[in-house]
Amino acid sequence: MTSVSGKSNVDWKAFASRLAPVEVIDEAVLIKKRSRDFFWYSPILNEQLKRCFGDLVALPKSVGEMKHCLQVAYEAEVPVVLRGGGTGNYGQAVPVDGGLIIETTAMNRILDIGEGYVRVEAGALMADINAALNDSGQEMAMFPSTQDIATVGGFVAGGSAGIGSLANGPLREPGNLIEVKGLSLESTPREQVFQGEDVLKIHHAWGLNGAITEVTLRTVPSEDWIACMATFDGYDAAYSAGYALAAAQNISPKLVSVVDARIAEYFPRLKGHIREGRDLVVSYLPAADVPEYRALIANFGGQAELTLSESERQAAKIPHAFEFCYNHTTLQVLKSDRSATYQQIGVPDPLDTTAISGLRQALGDDVWTHHEFLRLDGNLAAIDLPIIWYSGPERLAEINRIYADRGFTVYDAHTNKVEGGGLHGADYTHLAWKKRMDPKGLLNSAKSSAWETVKDLTPEEIEAKAVL
Repeated sequence: MTSVSGKSNVDWKAFASRLAPVEVIDEAVLIKKRSRDFFWYSPILNEQLKRCFGDLVALPKSVGEMKHCLQVAYEAEVPVVLRGGGTGNYGQAVPVDGGLIIETTAMNRILDIGEGYVRVEAGALMADINAALNDSGQEMAMFPSTQDIATVGGFVAGGSAGIGSLANGPLREPGNLIEVKGLSLESTPREQVFQGEDVLKIHHAWGLNGAITEVTLRTVPSEDWIACMATFDGYDAAYSAGYALAAAQNISPKLVSVVDARIAEYFPRLKGHIREGRDLVVSYLPAADVPEYRALIANFGGQAELTLSESERQAAKIPHAFEFCYNHTTLQVLKSDRSATYQQIGVPDPLDTTAISGLRQALGDDVWTHHEFLRLDGNLAAIDLPIIWYSGPERLAEINRIYADRGFTVYDAHTNKVEGGGLHGADYTHLAWKKRMDPKGLLNSAKSSAWETVKDLTPEEIEAKAVL
């Protein structure tokens, strides 16, 4: 069996036999399919990663089988990439160095549900976890818009926020991520348990420093959530209403998204349900808060178009409201036109609507803003996930500069290095744990620009750099 990646001299047929009894995929077409995630959102990453493939896929069904995969890979010094549902946007699950892809989707059991928590295997789908919580009157504190195909392990390793982060903060907020279990990549893989603040040592490390096998998440009491959509005659009014809704003391939304009217035109399944050509505010809020919501929308000159219970939504044959927020909004546009891309922007002061308005004018007609509200350390914050009509790297760099010059933080969505996006630099605590858990540097090492500079140091020496 020849190397699919073209980057390995390993006898992959013999390697696959050593993985037995673990199920493997050795058909080149299927290996290539599982070598991709949503990196194609970025034309820059698409060009860099579209020809990067693994050489074999393993599908362990238990922690024991996962240990066996890691042990065999260690002995053969084969690069390893962990994969969940493949919903990452930066190529987190792309095997840049070739090698073994370990897909976790068969490790999908719901292990325990208690008051305020759920414990699951890493390959469990987020939607399945929420469904399992129904009978207990609970739901996850947050989940990504891709919940139908996203695994919890992938979300912990590569995600950060989602539906519910307005009410409960992002995943990294204290208490949201209770415990993570991971395996080392050694001759005898060992389990490491991260609890409390220590979960941040493996959270959002892109699978660089351990193979996540089990996650315990915070749950919250479920609500009779109403999916709401309101339209406005201008983005300034829509944004102001969105901010007021997110900050309201008498309304408790778990999601508030503000979408440029031009983006909303790419939502065909909303045609006939909302006014066309209007800026849109999408939200979820408890049924008891609907009267206050209607009054707030009217006060800002908007029109409350839809306030649907789940049964009403299904009867109307309208998608979930969360399919029009976060990066699902980007996906809706890309379904129709692959020349679009996006960016990730931190808003310095979400209350400063004048700054938002001025920024929109400075950006020009090829940038269509889309804001999400959430809470960070208990404080209301906003991010912008704009649609950008891509014309080349030079214009993208200019757009980034316009944001940065006005005090907005650019979390670059067009880099395949963990240090280049949300982290804005090396996380030496992550890298110290990589040295402890992955001494040969086989776990997704190509995704860290800093690893090569510290790989020969001890974990303690690497960790010391975090306090310099």
